[in-house]
Amino acid sequence: MKQLHYLLLGFILISGNVACKKDSPDQTLRNGTYTGTFTVRYQNSVQTTAASLTLANGRFSCTNNFVPGTGSGTFSYTTSTLSFQDEGVWTANFDWNLILNGDYSYTFDGKTLRFSADKNDVGNYSYELVLQ
Repeated sequence: MKQLHYLLLGFILISGNVACKKDSPDQTLRNGTYTGTFTVRYQNSVQTTAASLTLANGRFSCTNNFVPGTGSGTFSYTTSTLSFQDEGVWTANFDWNLILNGDYSYTFDGKTLRFSADKNDVGNYSYELVLQ
């Protein structure tokens, strides 16, 4: 009878341990370089270009082929929002939304980082990047 109790107890412990395992990948952003595309969707046009984003210890640097289309500074994130604080000094003669700055909705599956934001009724600015 004791063996049956031990067997049952062992089964319960193993079952509980299996049930507690994560089924989804780790969604913690990782330091490194992410490359892919940046797309801006204006009311009458869509433009896509190559982009690169480096994340390291709370700092970021971003480049793409739009001019200026860059940014660097600090970043932070929660479970659903990725926030960039650009530290650059810019002139006023272009679409400032091309600078990576402010809050974006994001998803990260451990390899692919996707984030986007609708900015100032001007357009939608989105990135689809893969960790290298």
